[in-house]
Amino acid sequence: MQLNRRNFLRLSALSGSALALGPAFWRNAYAAPAQPGPSPYGAMSGSADVNGVRLPAGFSSRIVARSGSKVASTGYTWHGAPDGGACFPVSGGGWIYSSNSEKASGTGGASALKFDASGAIVGAYRILSNTTSNCAGGSTPWGSWLSCEEFSGGRVWECDVTKSSQGVVRSALGTFAHEAVAVDSDDFRLYLTEDSTSGRFYRFTPSSYPSLGTGTLEAARVSGDPLTGATVTWVAVANNKPASQQSNASQTSVFNGGEGCWYDRGVVYFTTKGDNRVWAYSPATSRLEILYDDNLFPNSPLTGVDNVTVSSSGDLYVAEDGGDLQLCIITPARVVAPFIQLVGHNSSEITGPAFSPDGKRLYFSSQRGTSGSSSNGITFEVTGPFRT
Repeated sequence: MQLNRRNFLRLSALSGSALALGPAFWRNAYAAPAQPGPSPYGAMSGSADVNGVRLPAGFSSRIVARSGSKVASTGYTWHGAPDGGACFPVSGGGWIYSSNSEKASGTGGASALKFDASGAIVGAYRILSNTTSNCAGGSTPWGSWLSCEEFSGGRVWECDVTKSSQGVVRSALGTFAHEAVAVDSDDFRLYLTEDSTSGRFYRFTPSSYPSLGTGTLEAARVSGDPLTGATVTWVAVANNKPASQQSNASQTSVFNGGEGCWYDRGVVYFTTKGDNRVWAYSPATSRLEILYDDNLFPNSPLTGVDNVTVSSSGDLYVAEDGGDLQLCIITPARVVAPFIQLVGHNSSEITGPAFSPDGKRLYFSSQRGTSGSSSNGITFEVTGPFRT
Protein backbone atom coordinates (compact mmCIF):
# COMPACT_ATOMS: atom_id res chain seq x y z
CA MET A 1 0.00 0.00 0.00
CA GLN A 2 1.72 3.17 -1.20
CA LEU A 3 1.64 6.47 0.66
CA ASN A 4 0.54 9.51 -1.32
CA ARG A 5 3.38 11.98 -0.65
CA ARG A 6 1.15 15.06 -0.66
CA ASN A 7 -1.23 13.51 1.87
CA PHE A 8 1.67 12.31 4.03
CA LEU A 9 3.21 15.79 4.17
CA ARG A 10 -0.17 17.28 5.00
CA LEU A 11 -0.75 14.75 7.78
CA SER A 12 2.75 15.35 9.15
CA ALA A 13 2.13 19.09 9.27
CA LEU A 14 -1.15 18.60 11.07
CA SER A 15 0.52 16.26 13.55
CA GLY A 16 3.21 18.84 14.27
CA SER A 17 0.59 21.54 14.89
CA ALA A 18 -1.33 19.23 17.20
CA LEU A 19 1.82 18.52 19.17
CA ALA A 20 2.43 22.24 19.69
CA LEU A 21 -1.14 22.93 20.75
CA GLY A 22 -2.00 19.70 22.53
CA PRO A 23 -2.59 19.11 26.23
CA ALA A 24 0.35 18.67 28.56
CA PHE A 25 -0.17 15.74 30.92
CA TRP A 26 3.50 15.57 31.83
CA ARG A 27 5.42 18.26 29.90
CA ASN A 28 7.41 19.72 32.81
CA ALA A 29 7.48 17.18 35.63
CA TYR A 30 5.86 14.02 36.83
CA ALA A 31 2.39 14.52 38.26
CA ALA A 32 0.21 12.28 40.38
CA PRO A 33 -1.73 9.62 38.47
CA ALA A 34 -5.34 10.33 37.56
CA GLN A 35 -7.83 10.08 40.40
CA PRO A 36 -11.63 9.82 40.51
CA GLY A 37 -13.60 13.01 39.99
CA PRO A 38 -16.55 14.51 38.13
CA SER A 39 -16.83 13.97 34.39
CA PRO A 40 -16.73 17.10 32.22
CA TYR A 41 -19.96 15.80 30.70
CA GLY A 42 -21.75 15.33 34.00
CA ALA A 43 -23.24 12.15 35.41
CA MET A 44 -24.62 9.36 33.26
CA SER A 45 -28.38 8.95 33.05
CA GLY A 46 -29.95 6.87 35.80
CA SER A 47 -31.37 4.39 33.32
CA ALA A 48 -30.32 3.08 29.93
CA ASP A 49 -31.75 4.28 26.62
CA VAL A 50 -33.60 1.99 24.21
CA ASN A 51 -30.25 0.56 23.05
CA GLY A 52 -29.11 -0.32 26.57
CA VAL A 53 -26.67 2.59 26.95
CA ARG A 54 -26.45 4.95 29.91
CA LEU A 55 -25.39 8.35 28.59
CA PRO A 56 -24.71 11.88 29.86
CA ALA A 57 -27.29 14.56 29.08
CA GLY A 58 -27.20 15.71 25.47
CA PHE A 59 -25.84 12.44 24.07
CA SER A 60 -27.66 9.75 22.09
CA SER A 61 -26.83 6.30 20.72
CA ARG A 62 -27.70 4.16 17.74
CA ILE A 63 -26.80 0.62 16.74
CA VAL A 64 -24.96 0.54 13.40
CA ALA A 65 -24.26 -3.19 13.12
CA ARG A 66 -25.09 -6.54 14.74
CA SER A 67 -23.09 -9.75 14.38
CA GLY A 68 -24.78 -12.20 12.02
CA SER A 69 -27.14 -9.55 10.59
CA LYS A 70 -27.07 -7.51 7.39
CA VAL A 71 -25.66 -4.01 7.79
CA ALA A 72 -28.33 -1.46 6.87
CA SER A 73 -29.15 -1.96 3.15
CA THR A 74 -25.65 -3.11 2.17
CA GLY A 75 -26.34 -6.86 2.08
CA TYR A 76 -23.14 -7.49 4.04
CA THR A 77 -23.32 -9.67 7.16
CA TRP A 78 -21.43 -8.15 10.10
CA HIS A 79 -18.76 -10.30 11.69
CA GLY A 80 -18.83 -11.92 15.12
CA ALA A 81 -16.77 -10.87 18.15
CA PRO A 82 -16.14 -7.26 17.04
CA ASP A 83 -13.02 -5.88 18.69
CA GLY A 84 -10.47 -3.12 17.97
CA GLY A 85 -11.36 -0.36 15.54
CA ALA A 86 -10.42 3.00 14.05
CA CYS A 87 -11.89 5.71 11.80
CA PHE A 88 -10.52 7.04 8.51
CA PRO A 89 -11.60 10.11 6.51
CA VAL A 90 -12.74 9.73 2.91
CA SER A 91 -13.31 12.31 0.21
CA GLY A 92 -16.63 14.13 0.32
CA GLY A 93 -16.69 14.39 4.09
CA GLY A 94 -17.51 10.77 4.89
CA TRP A 95 -15.49 8.24 6.86
CA ILE A 96 -14.81 4.54 7.34
CA TYR A 97 -14.83 2.60 10.61
CA SER A 98 -12.71 -0.56 10.63
CA SER A 99 -13.46 -3.35 13.09
CA ASN A 100 -11.60 -6.55 13.95
CA SER A 101 -13.19 -9.94 14.47
CA GLU A 102 -11.70 -11.87 17.38
CA LYS A 103 -12.93 -15.22 16.11
CA ALA A 104 -10.50 -18.12 16.52
CA SER A 105 -8.95 -20.81 14.33
CA GLY A 106 -8.77 -19.00 11.01
CA THR A 107 -12.28 -17.52 11.22
CA GLY A 108 -11.24 -14.03 12.32
CA GLY A 109 -10.32 -11.00 10.27
CA ALA A 110 -11.72 -7.49 9.92
CA SER A 111 -14.55 -5.59 8.27
CA ALA A 112 -15.35 -1.96 7.50
CA LEU A 113 -18.38 0.32 7.68
CA LYS A 114 -18.52 3.27 5.27
CA PHE A 115 -20.47 6.43 6.13
CA ASP A 116 -21.34 9.45 4.01
CA ALA A 117 -20.98 13.02 5.22
CA SER A 118 -24.38 12.91 6.93
CA GLY A 119 -23.51 9.76 8.89
CA ALA A 120 -25.63 7.39 6.80
CA ILE A 121 -24.18 3.92 6.22
CA VAL A 122 -23.40 3.54 2.51
CA GLY A 123 -21.17 0.47 2.52
CA ALA A 124 -19.92 -2.54 4.48
CA TYR A 125 -17.37 -5.14 3.40
CA ARG A 126 -14.57 -7.50 4.43
CA ILE A 127 -10.97 -6.21 4.55
CA LEU A 128 -9.26 -9.28 6.08
CA SER A 129 -10.23 -12.97 6.13
CA ASN A 130 -9.03 -16.36 7.39
CA THR A 131 -6.89 -15.06 10.24
CA THR A 132 -7.04 -15.87 13.95
CA SER A 133 -8.14 -13.92 17.03
CA ASN A 134 -7.85 -10.45 15.54
CA CYS A 135 -8.05 -8.47 18.73
CA ALA A 136 -6.99 -4.84 18.51
CA GLY A 137 -4.65 -3.07 16.11
CA GLY A 138 -4.12 0.49 14.98
CA SER A 139 -4.52 2.99 12.18
CA THR A 140 -1.68 4.43 10.12
CA PRO A 141 -1.21 8.04 8.96
CA TRP A 142 -1.33 6.78 5.36
CA GLY A 143 -4.81 5.36 5.83
CA SER A 144 -4.41 1.62 6.38
CA TRP A 145 -5.61 -0.54 9.28
CA LEU A 146 -3.11 -2.74 11.13
CA SER A 147 -4.99 -5.78 12.41
CA CYS A 148 -3.28 -7.75 15.19
CA GLU A 149 -3.64 -11.46 15.92
CA GLU A 150 -3.72 -12.37 19.61
CA PHE A 151 -2.14 -15.81 19.98
CA SER A 152 1.43 -17.01 20.48
CA GLY A 153 2.05 -17.14 16.73
CA GLY A 154 0.14 -13.95 16.02
CA ARG A 155 1.20 -11.45 13.38
CA VAL A 156 0.18 -8.01 12.14
CA TRP A 157 -1.77 -7.58 8.91
CA GLU A 158 -1.96 -4.31 6.97
CA CYS A 159 -5.39 -3.78 5.43
CA ASP A 160 -6.81 -1.46 2.78
CA VAL A 161 -9.96 -0.06 4.41
CA THR A 162 -11.34 1.51 1.24
CA LYS A 163 -12.56 -1.66 -0.46
CA SER A 164 -13.24 -5.37 -0.09
CA SER A 165 -9.76 -6.85 0.02
CA GLN A 166 -7.29 -9.11 1.83
CA GLY A 167 -4.64 -7.71 4.14
CA VAL A 168 -0.88 -8.18 3.76
CA VAL A 169 1.07 -9.80 6.59
CA ARG A 170 3.83 -7.64 8.10
CA SER A 171 6.09 -10.27 9.65
CA ALA A 172 8.80 -7.78 10.58
CA LEU A 173 6.50 -6.44 13.33
CA GLY A 174 6.97 -9.63 15.31
CA THR A 175 5.40 -12.99 16.08
CA PHE A 176 3.67 -13.02 19.47
CA ALA A 177 0.27 -12.49 21.09
CA HIS A 178 -0.29 -9.08 19.54
CA GLU A 179 -2.86 -6.78 21.04
CA ALA A 180 -2.53 -3.25 19.65
CA VAL A 181 -0.18 -1.05 17.64
CA ALA A 182 0.25 2.72 17.38
CA VAL A 183 2.19 4.71 14.79
CA ASP A 184 4.33 7.60 16.02
CA SER A 185 3.95 9.93 13.04
CA ASP A 186 6.50 12.38 14.47
CA ASP A 187 9.36 9.93 15.09
CA PHE A 188 8.38 7.47 12.32
CA ARG A 189 8.18 4.42 14.58
CA LEU A 190 5.52 1.95 15.71
CA TYR A 191 4.74 0.77 19.26
CA LEU A 192 3.12 -2.58 20.04
CA THR A 193 1.59 -4.28 23.07
CA GLU A 194 1.59 -8.00 23.89
CA ASP A 195 -1.34 -9.65 25.66
CA SER A 196 0.51 -12.04 27.94
CA THR A 197 1.35 -12.14 31.63
CA SER A 198 4.98 -12.11 30.49
CA GLY A 199 4.32 -9.57 27.74
CA ARG A 200 6.64 -6.83 26.57
CA PHE A 201 6.21 -3.33 25.18
CA TYR A 202 7.74 -3.22 21.70
CA ARG A 203 9.07 -0.60 19.29
CA PHE A 204 9.46 -1.11 15.54
CA THR A 205 11.62 1.14 13.37
CA PRO A 206 10.91 0.65 9.64
CA SER A 207 13.91 0.49 7.32
CA SER A 208 12.11 2.83 4.92
CA TYR A 209 9.10 4.52 6.53
CA PRO A 210 6.22 4.24 5.78
CA SER A 211 6.92 0.80 4.32
CA LEU A 212 6.53 -1.90 6.98
CA GLY A 213 8.20 -4.71 5.09
CA THR A 214 11.50 -4.61 6.99
CA GLY A 215 12.89 -2.91 10.05
CA THR A 216 14.22 -3.30 13.59
CA LEU A 217 12.09 -4.71 16.41
CA GLU A 218 12.98 -3.87 20.02
CA ALA A 219 11.55 -4.43 23.49
CA ALA A 220 11.51 -1.92 26.33
CA ARG A 221 13.84 -1.98 29.31
CA VAL A 222 12.55 0.23 32.14
CA SER A 223 14.82 1.92 34.67
CA GLY A 224 13.38 3.67 37.71
CA ASP A 225 9.91 3.90 39.23
CA PRO A 226 7.19 4.96 36.76
CA LEU A 227 5.34 6.62 39.65
CA THR A 228 8.25 8.96 40.35
CA GLY A 229 10.43 8.95 37.27
CA ALA A 230 11.29 6.13 34.86
CA THR A 231 13.16 6.02 31.58
CA VAL A 232 13.09 3.49 28.77
CA THR A 233 15.93 2.09 26.73
CA TRP A 234 15.44 -0.38 23.92
CA VAL A 235 16.84 -3.87 23.37
CA ALA A 236 16.88 -5.47 19.92
CA VAL A 237 14.87 -8.70 19.66
CA ALA A 238 14.16 -11.19 16.89
CA ASN A 239 10.81 -11.01 15.14
CA ASN A 240 10.10 -14.76 15.03
CA LYS A 241 9.00 -15.35 18.65
CA PRO A 242 8.00 -13.46 21.81
CA ALA A 243 10.74 -11.51 23.59
CA SER A 244 10.11 -13.57 26.74
CA GLN A 245 11.38 -16.67 24.88
CA GLN A 246 14.59 -15.11 23.58
CA SER A 247 18.09 -15.40 25.00
CA ASN A 248 18.14 -11.75 26.14
CA ALA A 249 14.76 -11.93 27.87
CA SER A 250 16.27 -10.85 31.20
CA GLN A 251 17.30 -7.56 29.61
CA THR A 252 13.72 -6.48 28.85
CA SER A 253 10.87 -5.49 31.18
CA VAL A 254 7.61 -7.37 31.71
CA PHE A 255 4.28 -5.61 31.15
CA ASN A 256 1.48 -7.75 32.53
CA GLY A 257 -1.23 -8.19 29.91
CA GLY A 258 -0.68 -5.42 27.37
CA GLU A 259 -3.89 -4.13 25.84
CA GLY A 260 -4.82 -0.92 23.99
CA CYS A 261 -2.24 1.41 22.45
CA TRP A 262 -2.72 4.86 20.91
CA TYR A 263 -0.39 7.65 19.79
CA ASP A 264 -1.42 11.28 20.20
CA ARG A 265 0.58 14.51 20.15
CA GLY A 266 3.94 13.18 21.21
CA VAL A 267 2.75 10.49 23.61
CA VAL A 268 2.10 6.76 23.34
CA TYR A 269 -0.70 5.62 25.66
CA PHE A 270 -1.10 1.96 26.47
CA THR A 271 -2.84 -0.21 29.06
CA THR A 272 -2.00 -3.37 31.01
CA LYS A 273 -4.90 -5.42 32.31
CA GLY A 274 -2.87 -7.54 34.74
CA ASP A 275 -2.40 -4.55 37.04
CA ASN A 276 -5.17 -2.24 35.72
CA ARG A 277 -2.81 0.50 34.67
CA VAL A 278 -2.79 3.16 31.98
CA TRP A 279 0.71 4.20 30.87
CA ALA A 280 2.11 7.22 29.05
CA TYR A 281 5.41 7.02 27.17
CA SER A 282 7.01 10.12 25.64
CA PRO A 283 9.42 9.06 22.85
CA ALA A 284 11.14 12.46 22.69
CA THR A 285 12.39 12.14 26.28
CA SER A 286 12.20 8.32 26.74
CA ARG A 287 10.05 9.03 29.78
CA LEU A 288 7.51 6.50 31.08
CA GLU A 289 4.88 7.14 33.70
CA ILE A 290 1.76 5.58 35.13
CA LEU A 291 -1.18 7.76 34.16
CA TYR A 292 -3.73 5.66 36.05
CA ASP A 293 -3.63 2.77 38.55
CA ASP A 294 -6.89 1.56 40.09
CA ASN A 295 -5.05 0.44 43.26
CA LEU A 296 -4.01 3.95 44.19
CA PHE A 297 -7.45 5.35 45.01
CA PRO A 298 -10.48 3.75 46.70
CA ASN A 299 -13.55 3.22 44.56
CA SER A 300 -11.70 3.92 41.31
CA PRO A 301 -14.29 3.73 38.51
CA LEU A 302 -12.03 2.19 35.86
CA THR A 303 -11.19 -1.53 36.05
CA GLY A 304 -10.53 -4.15 33.40
CA VAL A 305 -8.64 -1.64 31.24
CA ASP A 306 -8.60 -2.51 27.55
CA ASN A 307 -8.80 -0.56 24.27
CA VAL A 308 -7.99 3.16 24.27
CA THR A 309 -8.52 6.18 22.04
CA VAL A 310 -7.95 9.92 22.34
CA SER A 311 -10.39 12.66 21.37
CA SER A 312 -9.49 15.91 19.61
CA SER A 313 -9.60 17.65 23.01
CA GLY A 314 -6.91 15.35 24.39
CA ASP A 315 -9.29 13.36 26.59
CA LEU A 316 -8.30 9.71 26.87
CA TYR A 317 -11.13 7.16 26.59
CA VAL A 318 -10.50 3.71 28.08
CA ALA A 319 -12.83 0.76 27.48
CA GLU A 320 -13.52 -1.87 30.12
CA ASP A 321 -13.29 -5.61 29.64
CA GLY A 322 -15.46 -6.57 32.59
CA GLY A 323 -15.68 -4.06 35.40
CA ASP A 324 -18.95 -2.14 35.13
CA LEU A 325 -18.94 -2.32 31.31
CA GLN A 326 -18.12 1.37 31.13
CA LEU A 327 -16.17 3.55 28.78
CA CYS A 328 -14.27 5.91 31.08
CA ILE A 329 -12.61 9.24 30.41
CA ILE A 330 -9.28 10.51 31.71
CA THR A 331 -9.05 14.28 31.24
CA PRO A 332 -5.89 16.39 30.79
CA ALA A 333 -6.51 17.53 34.39
CA ARG A 334 -5.92 13.88 35.39
CA VAL A 335 -9.47 13.17 36.45
CA VAL A 336 -10.95 9.77 35.69
CA ALA A 337 -14.73 9.31 35.47
CA PRO A 338 -17.33 7.10 33.77
CA PHE A 339 -18.59 8.43 30.45
CA ILE A 340 -21.07 5.76 29.30
CA GLN A 341 -22.16 2.33 30.49
CA LEU A 342 -23.74 -0.68 28.81
CA VAL A 343 -26.60 -2.26 30.75
CA GLY A 344 -27.40 -5.97 30.43
CA HIS A 345 -24.07 -6.85 28.78
CA ASN A 346 -22.62 -8.57 31.85
CA SER A 347 -20.72 -11.28 29.94
CA SER A 348 -19.30 -8.94 27.33
CA GLU A 349 -16.60 -6.29 26.98
CA ILE A 350 -16.43 -2.86 25.38
CA THR A 351 -14.12 -2.83 22.36
CA GLY A 352 -12.95 -0.66 19.49
CA PRO A 353 -13.57 2.93 20.66
CA ALA A 354 -12.77 5.42 17.89
CA PHE A 355 -13.90 8.91 16.94
CA SER A 356 -15.08 9.99 13.51
CA PRO A 357 -12.61 12.38 11.84
CA ASP A 358 -14.66 15.44 12.87
CA GLY A 359 -14.73 14.27 16.49
CA LYS A 360 -18.52 14.36 16.72
CA ARG A 361 -19.24 10.61 16.75
CA LEU A 362 -17.80 7.84 18.86
CA TYR A 363 -17.90 4.21 17.72
CA PHE A 364 -17.42 1.10 19.86
CA SER A 365 -18.73 -2.45 20.22
CA SER A 366 -20.07 -4.81 22.81
CA GLN A 367 -18.13 -7.88 21.75
CA ARG A 368 -20.63 -10.47 22.99
CA GLY A 369 -23.76 -8.36 23.36
CA THR A 370 -26.42 -9.19 25.94
CA SER A 371 -26.28 -12.95 25.34
CA GLY A 372 -22.59 -13.40 26.14
CA SER A 373 -22.01 -15.06 22.76
CA SER A 374 -19.44 -13.85 20.23
CA SER A 375 -22.10 -14.41 17.60
CA ASN A 376 -24.17 -11.59 19.08
CA GLY A 377 -21.81 -8.62 19.11
CA ILE A 378 -23.26 -5.13 18.73
CA THR A 379 -21.53 -2.07 17.26
CA PHE A 380 -22.68 1.35 18.47
CA GLU A 381 -22.39 5.02 17.56
CA VAL A 382 -22.72 7.80 20.16
CA THR A 383 -23.24 11.42 19.17
CA GLY A 384 -23.33 14.54 21.30
CA PRO A 385 -21.45 17.65 22.42
CA PHE A 386 -17.96 16.17 22.58
CA ARG A 387 -15.25 18.59 23.67
CA THR A 388 -12.94 19.87 20.92
